[in-house]
Amino acid sequence: MPVLNDKVGRQIKPEWLKIKLHNGDGFAEVAHIVEAHGLHTICSSGRCPNKAECWSRRTATFMILGNICTRGCKFCATPTGRPLPIEPNEPERVAESIRLMGLRHAVITSVDRDDLPDGGAEHWRRVIEAVKTTNPTTIVEVLLPDFDGRDELVDLVMSAGPHIAGHNLETIRRITPLVRSKAQYDTSLHTLARIAASGVPAKSGLMVGLGESHEEVLEALGDLRSAGVEIVTLGQYLRPTAKHVAVERYVSPEEFELWKSEALAMGFKYVASAPLVRSSYLADQAVEACGL
Repeated sequence: MPVLNDKVGRQIKPEWLKIKLHNGDGFAEVAHIVEAHGLHTICSSGRCPNKAECWSRRTATFMILGNICTRGCKFCATPTGRPLPIEPNEPERVAESIRLMGLRHAVITSVDRDDLPDGGAEHWRRVIEAVKTTNPTTIVEVLLPDFDGRDELVDLVMSAGPHIAGHNLETIRRITPLVRSKAQYDTSLHTLARIAASGVPAKSGLMVGLGESHEEVLEALGDLRSAGVEIVTLGQYLRPTAKHVAVERYVSPEEFELWKSEALAMGFKYVASAPLVRSSYLADQAVEACGL
C-alpha cells in the first residue's frame, strides 16, 4: 500500500496497523518494577507498538548497558551520543526484576557500545549468568550487537549459556548502508553464523517498508538461513519521528503471510511475520519449535 499523508503531512496508517489498547493489572505492575529498579527497556526506548500488550502480559525486553547508543541508525528511536559508564550492579538488578515479574521467558538486549574495548561483552556475560542463577527455570533470550564481527567477543557472551541468541539483520543488503550507521550486512551474517556455531538457536529480524522488493526480502531470508538462523521475525517499519527515514510503503498482512510460507519452506523452525511483529514480540512462542 502506498504511503498517504494527511493535511499536516503526517503519514496515514492503514487499518491493520491500528493498535489495541491494553491497561490491565499486569501493565501497571511491570511499569512499577521497571521504574523502581531503574531499568531500561527497548519497549520504551524503541517506542515499540506492542509495549502495552506485552506489559499487560507481564513480559518486557530489558535493555542493558544504558540507553544511549554509540551508533545512529536512521530507523531507530534509541538516543545516540556518549554513553554513561557501565553500572556494576546492573546484572543483579535485572536478575531480581525478572524474579519479581515471575517471567518464564526473559529477553535482554543492549545498545551498541563501540566506546568500550570489548563492546560490553564481559558485562553481557555477567548479566546472563546473574539472570540464570537467580531464575534457574527462566528461558533467557538475548538480542546482541554485532561486536564488529569479533568472534572472541561473541564467544565470550555465548559462554554464559543463553537459551536463544539473536542479532537483527534489520534490512536487505541494498538498503543496509542507507539506514544503518556502522553495521554491515555481511558482518551481521558473520555474527549470526558464529552464534549458530555455538549450538544455541540463532534468531534474527527484518523490517520491511523501506523500499525493498519481495525478491530482495526472500534473498535476505535465504542469507539468514545459510548462516544457520532458525528463528526469524518480519515486521513493518514504523517511522519513530520526522527525523527518521520515511516509510516507503505499508506491506499488507497477505504479503507477510506469503513471506512466512516461503521462510518455513526454507527450513526456519519458527517464523513470526505480520505488520506489528517485532524481534521480541511473543518471543516465548518460538521455544517449543526449537525444542527448549
